[in-house]
Amino acid sequence: MEESFQIPIGKQEKKKGFLTLMYDFFIINKMRGPLGLIIFIVAAIFFSILVAKFGMVPGVLLVLMMVGLPLVLAIIFYPEFGVLTFLFAAYLIMYIGRMNIIDFPLGTLMDGMEVLLILGVFIQQKIKSNWALFKGPISIVILIWILFNFIQVINPTAESKMAWVYTVRSVAVIMLIFFVFLYNIRTLAFLKLILKVWIGLSVFAALYAYKQHFIGFTSFEEAWLYSDPEIAGLLFIGGQWRKFSIFTDPVAFSYNMVVSGLMCVGLLTGPFSKRNKILLGIALFLCFTSMMFSGTRGAYVLPPVAMMLYSIIKFNRKVMLGALVGALGFAALIFVPTSNSTIYRFQTAFKPSDDASFNVRKINQKRIQPFIQSHPLGGGLGSTGMWGKRFSPNSFLANFPPDSGYVRVAVETGWLGLLIFCTLVFIILKVGINNYYTIKDPTLKSICLAMILVAFAYHIGNYPQEAIVQFPSNTLFYLVAAIIVITKRLDDEMQLKTITPK
Repeated sequence: MEESFQIPIGKQEKKKGFLTLMYDFFIINKMRGPLGLIIFIVAAIFFSILVAKFGMVPGVLLVLMMVGLPLVLAIIFYPEFGVLTFLFAAYLIMYIGRMNIIDFPLGTLMDGMEVLLILGVFIQQKIKSNWALFKGPISIVILIWILFNFIQVINPTAESKMAWVYTVRSVAVIMLIFFVFLYNIRTLAFLKLILKVWIGLSVFAALYAYKQHFIGFTSFEEAWLYSDPEIAGLLFIGGQWRKFSIFTDPVAFSYNMVVSGLMCVGLLTGPFSKRNKILLGIALFLCFTSMMFSGTRGAYVLPPVAMMLYSIIKFNRKVMLGALVGALGFAALIFVPTSNSTIYRFQTAFKPSDDASFNVRKINQKRIQPFIQSHPLGGGLGSTGMWGKRFSPNSFLANFPPDSGYVRVAVETGWLGLLIFCTLVFIILKVGINNYYTIKDPTLKSICLAMILVAFAYHIGNYPQEAIVQFPSNTLFYLVAAIIVITKRLDDEMQLKTITPK
């Protein structure tokens, strides 16, 4: 057979962009070659002259910049490193800030890290596009919520635009981290690593609370406690201090211990080794017991409520028998006479009619209902709480204490905003439960169950307190939402490999 005569014409090589060249030089080639040597020589000479002429301060700043630049590049181009760094920072930022060793707004640092992670996603999308990951129902509702919050800048009822600027970061922009997690968590191994880091940080926080309870506070923690009479008024109850561990306050501490403990409950249903299950049991015990030191009534209710959902999802004779025994033990703990102030405060969480603060909140919520009903867009982001007092101190909403995540959403974004946010929570739980029943792999199934319990606890806990505003809860909530989607995606990939012939 005669071969057709062809003239091979090579395709013109696509010109590399600046970012690609930088990536190749710094990350792939690690500055090898003559150019890298020249850069190091010039940097050494410049550094020596700088220190000789201007002293150590500029030199130290330059060293920090030299360390910071590789860190920035690592966060952008090594997404797994960036995700883990962000999780560590989200957990420890409040603890570091309380030390007063850094005179810099650490919240801005977290915003910067989030921007770098999002930039990394866009660069990866430029190299290998895959927008299908962002088309799920959770993604759509999150984008709607973000857009709605940006529209709030033109809310005619809002008293201050600056309040919107300060608030939109923590209620809308932080949601973009969901897409970072969704895009970068691509393997079961990395997913397991994230869960190990989460549990490890939670155990550290629980042990630190034990230290605060039995040994005492550090000097910088005592300085913070006595820095404002309002702090002492809120945290010194029944003759003892409420513990807050490494978090902002006892509420943030207790909620993080609850969700971490519930995550361990879900993971215990997985096909893990006996050793790992023992470690999960220890972590569960530490989280739930240390939570008691917080004195947060709203958190005490969450474990039994979440376990009710667990019993429904895992409905069988063994689970129902365990639930019945647990309910009887719980009832005994609630009604047993005690002189222990910690246990007594725990008992009052299940008797809300005897709780003066709960009754005050009910009155406040009843008082604000007409405003919510008549303002579909609400009073504007940041119109209540700290930012309301700072930017619009004479407004009606500035001195209104929301004392609830859902009430704050309703007051600041109106009943329309509340509808969107509740839809988001409903979609997360619905997708999670649907995925749980369709996932085949037992490991991914247990992880999905753990995330459902965590999301449900945040949902219930957001009514008595503001559960998902502060670090690390605002990060963990969207990590949970992403993992719910990721577990199903990974399971589909596994099932496809098993049915595809080699």
